[in-house]
Amino acid sequence: MSESTLPPCRRMVVLTEGKTTPFYAKTAMSLLRYRGENVLALLDSSEAGKTAGELLGMGGDIPVAATLDDVESPDSLVLGIAPPGGQIPPEWKSVIVEAIERGLDVVSGLHEFLTDDAQLTSLSEKHDVRIVDVRRNDENTPSDCVDFRPGCLRIHTVGHDCTVGKMVASLEIQRGLAARGIDAHFAATGQTGIMVSGEGIPIDCVVSDFVNGAAERLVLANQHHDVVVVEGQGSIVHPRFSGVTLGLLHGCAPQGLVLCYEVGRKTIKGLDHVPIEPLAKLRNIYEKIAGVRHPCRVIGVAMNSRHVDQDEAERERSRVEAELGLPTCDVYRHGADVLVDAVIALREELAL
Repeated sequence: MSESTLPPCRRMVVLTEGKTTPFYAKTAMSLLRYRGENVLALLDSSEAGKTAGELLGMGGDIPVAATLDDVESPDSLVLGIAPPGGQIPPEWKSVIVEAIERGLDVVSGLHEFLTDDAQLTSLSEKHDVRIVDVRRNDENTPSDCVDFRPGCLRIHTVGHDCTVGKMVASLEIQRGLAARGIDAHFAATGQTGIMVSGEGIPIDCVVSDFVNGAAERLVLANQHHDVVVVEGQGSIVHPRFSGVTLGLLHGCAPQGLVLCYEVGRKTIKGLDHVPIEPLAKLRNIYEKIAGVRHPCRVIGVAMNSRHVDQDEAERERSRVEAELGLPTCDVYRHGADVLVDAVIALREELAL
């Protein structure tokens, strides 16, 4: 299995030059939330002197620096954006070159690979540093439809659309389980999840015939844990990204699903003429499709209520719980306890 592993990156500078906004800097935001102790600064000359907390709502007093000279003893430069198309802004190359010349490892999760640039690879060899393209992989083996270790519970997050919080829900569930003394592992399948955890498989860059096999091997590599929480990608009803979602569903063969959605979103992201299916219908679709590989059901709902106030979020939470009969929460606003409870209840029900 070509599971991506990263350098330690214990003293990272996160590059967000000109794009330190929640729309672009999603990777930076997750690093601030889950690896804030390792982030020395954001790098954005247009916002220098401000803090991460001011600009992104997380990261507190972590500073925004103008240049690498303003950061004390970093060990790595991490590209902190996830823009549409996944291209590296051309004006960033000079900063990347400077980082390599200073002896910093460079980590990117974008679709454009740094290691395809002959100048950068030559410089990295000269200065003995690593350039890591998180999405680069050599997965080339189909699924064998193996039986996983019976004592391993597999939980998988799925969505009514892409970018609705599947990674965050997965991480919060895993952390909640660990806090209760359960051996739970977060299995990263996307660029930001891999950067947060330090390992995983970039499932959206695996050749389609091998997505199922890659997901299967990701679980096999971690089935010694009592619970494996597999990060979801895309949506089974997104016309562009349903393929990777289906491959994950069949490859990781979950027993339990957590359905993630964003409050108020009515149409598919990037395809505004395509309406989003109701949650009840999506629940049935996911359960039927997942059940082709292994018996499975939705055990809870993770709602993303970032665009509504507290009162509206509470009303929506009550509505969904009444409609679906499932525990529902926004892991930011409410914490993940009810979803953790649902995972524990399923584990006890299955006698794992």
